Amino acid sequence: MLEMVWARPTAEVNGIWGGYTGQGFKTVIAAEASAKISFRLVHKQDPDAIRAAFRRFVEARLPADCSASFAAHGGSPAIQLPYDAPFLAEARRALAAEWPKPAVMIAMGGSIPVVGDFKRLLGMDSLLVGFALSDDRIHSPNEKYDLQSFHKGQRSWARILDALSHRRTGR
Repeated sequence: MLEMVWARPTAEVNGIWGGYTGQGFKTVIAAEASAKISFRLVHKQDPDAIRAAFRRFVEARLPADCSASFAAHGGSPAIQLPYDAPFLAEARRALAAEWPKPAVMIAMGGSIPVVGDFKRLLGMDSLLVGFALSDDRIHSPNEKYDLQSFHKGQRSWARILDALSHRRTGR
C-alpha cells in the first residue's frame, strides 16, 4: 500500500459534471459533460507523452456523434532523489536535534513544478521536508495545520540550512 501511495503513478478524476445541476431534479439528457482529470507522475515519465496518451485513450472511445476538447493546465516531470545523497543524511541529523523521533525518508507523490525545473534547468536537487501530522488532511476541505508543527518546522529548517551551509563551506 505504501508503495502505491509513495511511488506509483496515478490518474485522478477531480470533478465531473453535466446535465442539470440546480436544485431539485429534472429528467434531462445532458448535451454536454465535463471532467477534471489529473495525473501524478513518477520518475522518468514525460508529462506531454502522458497527456497525449490520455487524449488518444478518450478519443478512441468516443461515440461517432460526440466530440471531446482538452485544456492543459501545466505539467511537470517527477524527480527522484538518490536515497544515499549526502545532503539527505545532513538533513536527517539536523532534524534529530529538533524532533524526538528520527526522520523517515519516504517517496512522496506530489507536484511542485518548480522542483522539476530546478533539476532540469539548473541541475539542482531539491530537499522537501514535510511537517504535517497524519490527521491534517492537507489540501482537503477540512484541512488544518498544527501551530506546534509550524514552529518546530521553522526551527527545523534553520537547523537544516545551517547543517548544509557547514557542509558546503567545510566549517
